[in-house]
Amino acid sequence: MMRKTVFFILLLSTILPLKAAWILLPMDDAQNNHLKAYGITYWVLEQGVKAEWLLNYRGGSFVIPYADLIEKECLIRGVSYEILANAQHNKILSDIANPEANEDMVKLEKVPKIAVYSPKTKQPWDDAVTLVLTYAEIPYDVVYDDEVMEGKLPEYDWLHLHHEDFTGQFGKFYYSFHNTRWYQDQVKEAENIASKYGFSKVSQLKLAVAKHIRDFVAGGGYLFAMCSATDTYDIALAADGVDICAAVYDGDPMDPDAQEKLNFDNCFAFQNFQISKNPYEYEYSSIDATNTRHANPSTDFFTLFEFSAKWDPVPTMLTQDHERIIKGFFGQTTAFRNQYIKPNVLVMGESKSLGEARYIHGEFGQGMWTFYGGHDPEDYRHMVGDPPTELDLHPNSPGYRLILNNVLFPAAKKKKRKT
Repeated sequence: MMRKTVFFILLLSTILPLKAAWILLPMDDAQNNHLKAYGITYWVLEQGVKAEWLLNYRGGSFVIPYADLIEKECLIRGVSYEILANAQHNKILSDIANPEANEDMVKLEKVPKIAVYSPKTKQPWDDAVTLVLTYAEIPYDVVYDDEVMEGKLPEYDWLHLHHEDFTGQFGKFYYSFHNTRWYQDQVKEAENIASKYGFSKVSQLKLAVAKHIRDFVAGGGYLFAMCSATDTYDIALAADGVDICAAVYDGDPMDPDAQEKLNFDNCFAFQNFQISKNPYEYEYSSIDATNTRHANPSTDFFTLFEFSAKWDPVPTMLTQDHERIIKGFFGQTTAFRNQYIKPNVLVMGESKSLGEARYIHGEFGQGMWTFYGGHDPEDYRHMVGDPPTELDLHPNSPGYRLILNNVLFPAAKKKKRKT
């Protein structure tokens, strides 16, 4: 009887620490719902609890101090988890710290306050970032030109630019949609906002907004953009003081010398590009590879680069995934031609055979930015008016994971890239 009692006490001594130490959210193929795992991690940070991001360990797994409430939340949201004893947790950290291992641990210490720059009115297209934020149950505020012009961006840590045209050409939808109600409503709304702030043209308003966003990044903010918000942002900055809009967009002709007057020093990512002078062409410049790329769904992929977790923690965080080969997908801006990318820009994902980058990153002032080509990682060719993607059908999407890496990125205690 005494031997059985001793055995039971010993058994409890091994089980209880196991139950009360750490929760591992695996991010390799063992994870049932990768996207909601980010939401669990964000929710934990909201509760004032710090987490750990294990870079390159099992797909970039998260470790959280154990609590019954957290375990129940994982069960409710369908997120796979493993319970770790202190000894198991310490062993993982020790293995990761090995200089021979391309792995590292980054502490997630604060909950990022997130804003999405998007019109308040309904759009005839959805946005991958707002879709995945909603699906992952990560809260965000919607801001637009009023909030930006009123100086509210510094209230946020992270800003996403919804499908947007910063050049003042209304998405270059004129040829196909200028007779539709939604297009006319968008034009009227933008012109009213421009007038409210004393601008005679929408392009002038959008340039002012772009400059406020630039200042937000310079002051330490994190900027993320997809699709046309990427190249049009840089084009607008390059065209500061230059009329690049045809009469159908602003009532007077484009400056005939507009191309020669562009200032590429103003741009975050791109240089030496040619702007499209055709107002009826659904394209802004030579940056985008949409119209010239030769790919189809069966061959359209891009590769994520592998970075040193210990020496390059920032790009390592942004490329955490359970797959390194990512399915391609179209957008108004699908991919960035390599010859127009500035030499100081970090390419994190590319299609080498097509000579294009899909996922790029850089620093500006005290902040950082990331541009991701394409519209929806799980809808190969999303068209205006198509229904939004049902993420319940894609809970393990590698392409959507790249978005959520950026969302959690500001939570990390990090170092800038070493040179």
